[in-house]
Amino acid sequence: MTYDKRMLKENIERITAEINGRATLLAATKTVPPKIINFAADCGIRVIGENRVNELLDKYDRIDRERIDIHFIGHLQTNKVKYIIDKVSLIHSLDSIKLAEEIDRRAYRADKLMDVLIEVNLANEVTKSGIPFEEIDIFVDKIRHFDNIRLCGLMAIPPKCENSQENSLFFNKISKKFIDIFHKKVDNSNIGILSIGMSDDYMAAVESGSTLVRIGSAIFGNRN
Repeated sequence: MTYDKRMLKENIERITAEINGRATLLAATKTVPPKIINFAADCGIRVIGENRVNELLDKYDRIDRERIDIHFIGHLQTNKVKYIIDKVSLIHSLDSIKLAEEIDRRAYRADKLMDVLIEVNLANEVTKSGIPFEEIDIFVDKIRHFDNIRLCGLMAIPPKCENSQENSLFFNKISKKFIDIFHKKVDNSNIGILSIGMSDDYMAAVESGSTLVRIGSAIFGNRN
């Protein structure tokens, strides 16, 4: 895939201006080569999100990590945790106690406190990972007992909606739950991140209280 650097720079500047400091802009860099990721850093990107463990490992040494903070935003299998535990600052996709146990174990071995977000399945879609919305409080209560995991908030992808108003209903629902958890002062937590909103709906997410938006195609163009 060929990248138009002028357009990429314009996209980053436009989205940054639209967000206007209300949320962190994370560049979702699945399939994006390191040289383009580093150019995005020249344009102001400071946080990227990788979806695939093998791809992250392949790119890792060529990413300008002095300027770029790396998050893991894709589905994470327990047998892959060991490969990324020392390479990412935040895992967006905690979706089971089994995965929490493995993250906690690997973080302990790495002498690290691993920041995580609980992935929420807002509409209980069978094709998506995540904790059912109705079970968030129970899951939070279980997570707080892990010594090497620090809960930092929630992540969700809403179902495909007919219009932006319907989308906002899902965003508002998860935003209210995020605020509830924030006010509970959960042990082993630093609640402050609500990761909702992507290329097609990031402004609706920001209006609903998102503190971090994950933008891929709106920055880099449609992937092959």
